[in-house]
Amino acid sequence: MTSDSRYRAHDVAREDRDDGTILLRSGYEMSPAARVTGDWLHRWAEEAPDRVFIAERSGAGWRELAYAEVLQQVRAIGAALIGRGMGPDTPILVMSGNGVDHGLLALAAQYVGIPLVPVAEQYALIHGAHGRLKHAVELVKPRMIYADDANRFAEALALPEIAALDRLVSAHAGPGMLPFEDLLKGDAGVEIDTVHAEVGPDSVAKYLLTSGSTSNPKAVITTHGMMCANQAQLLDALPFLGTKPPRIVDWLPWNHVFGGSHNFNMMLANGGSIYIDDGKPTPALIDRTLENLSMKAGTIWFNVPVGFGMVVDAMKSDEALRRSVFSELDMIFYAGASLPQDIWSAMEEMAMEVRGSLPLMTSSWGLTETAPATLLQHEPTDRSGIVGVPLTGVTAKLIPDADMRCEVRVKGPNIMPGYFEDAEKTKEAFDDEGFFITGDAMVFVDPDDISKGMKFDGRISEDFKLQTGTWVRAAGLRMEALKLMDGIAGDLVITGADRKEIGLLIFPNTTALKKAGYETEDDNGALVGDHLKREIRHRLAERAGQTSGSASRITRALVLAEPPSMGDGEMTAKGNLNFRKVLTRRAGLLERLYDDADPAVITLKDS
Repeated sequence: MTSDSRYRAHDVAREDRDDGTILLRSGYEMSPAARVTGDWLHRWAEEAPDRVFIAERSGAGWRELAYAEVLQQVRAIGAALIGRGMGPDTPILVMSGNGVDHGLLALAAQYVGIPLVPVAEQYALIHGAHGRLKHAVELVKPRMIYADDANRFAEALALPEIAALDRLVSAHAGPGMLPFEDLLKGDAGVEIDTVHAEVGPDSVAKYLLTSGSTSNPKAVITTHGMMCANQAQLLDALPFLGTKPPRIVDWLPWNHVFGGSHNFNMMLANGGSIYIDDGKPTPALIDRTLENLSMKAGTIWFNVPVGFGMVVDAMKSDEALRRSVFSELDMIFYAGASLPQDIWSAMEEMAMEVRGSLPLMTSSWGLTETAPATLLQHEPTDRSGIVGVPLTGVTAKLIPDADMRCEVRVKGPNIMPGYFEDAEKTKEAFDDEGFFITGDAMVFVDPDDISKGMKFDGRISEDFKLQTGTWVRAAGLRMEALKLMDGIAGDLVITGADRKEIGLLIFPNTTALKKAGYETEDDNGALVGDHLKREIRHRLAERAGQTSGSASRITRALVLAEPPSMGDGEMTAKGNLNFRKVLTRRAGLLERLYDDADPAVITLKDS
């Protein structure tokens, strides 16, 4: 329990059923939610008209738009779209990434009831990924497509499937394209208030594409009601959001539910400000992120673990950056994999140095289908990996196995109504009680104290059996293997389904390998440098001496020469591996991994 008024103490109600299932609910009632996202915009345009809502880099400074200006432009754009015959059945597909014009278009579409479909910009910018872009167009059948720069997206805009649509662009509009600035002129013949009044909680705000990690991406129907409910739930758990306007400097992509719904709407719902970070946690772009963070201090810091790690490394020798990042920080929120404990500890030390107190360091759990936050750790904790307890209005149904690892199903006002034009997949997604079947597994942090929350324990579909019939929990083992192969593996796939042993297919971290001086000779799709093989064998042998049982003992590895291909579906738009696609596309390499005579294979039998 916490007495800190910034965060609400966990309060969990538990119901144990005769069939062994467990129902968890918040002990708090859910607060009333906004009707539609436009309600937030109207509120803050009236209460804080001059406060910056959205900004992006422009030259040496920022292009900033305040709430009153945003509302005026959103209404003009919305009227112009309606004047062009757009409506609920004419989605707008967005090819480009985060930007002020993208944000205005999204809000305008929501304001007048036009579904927006943001997709990963890699689909348009990478020639080999155009198949994914074409699939999205075929799936949602947009009437209009948006790109921020016609020159940058020239190849995609020229595709026959795209050229046949209304092509809206912000910069360098060519013949037959619609300049974004034309929409800002509005349409005096449209009764914008009447149109907006017809938008309600059940109106579709977005179609968000799933990652496609097990099949082709599906389009998740995301309504105003889902998104508005989720922000009410988050405010219930984190009351500090309502006591002072939050501010973020954020790069997380808007085609993903976390960046585009969770973070964007959190600022809008609470009168906050979003400064778009045009950097990323990559070697080529991290310096831009560091520059942006040094210019603007956020009150909430969202990032993925690798992003936190890169910024922490920079802050160790940059006191000014430490002070900019931590001076006003109320919450550090990591998304994706668990935050390494050394990075967690380093941020705690820096926070204490700068401000003498700790921000809430936390994470949550949810999916595209859940808008997304469904469980949240909203009490302070001293360790990474905990995703917390159900938010208000949510019921979590847990189906435990013999080891109390629980399959998770959920119900609540933030859950999707279904997948766009896919009745079969929608039916499969819900059980006979109406709970959404997430496919994820959880374990209790402390089975004797449910208020301590739950930890994510992988995707059930990723688990497999060895020939012996022993189950391997692949997700947890993969996280261990990534830590084991730090400095060698950029990513990896756990193998062993219907085989005698567990193995690794390793995608190397080539930058780290070069710095470490490892030899990386190419041999028909595998890396076979002796120095590299010896190091991997040493790490596997050291771990094997500390583990027992075939379910967790990794005995072989193969380092792959070719990086994962987004065009062939091996990598999702979120940057995650599609394990099934990797194993299918590289079936020959998988067979080589289990051939002891292959010189590229690293096995413990060699040690």
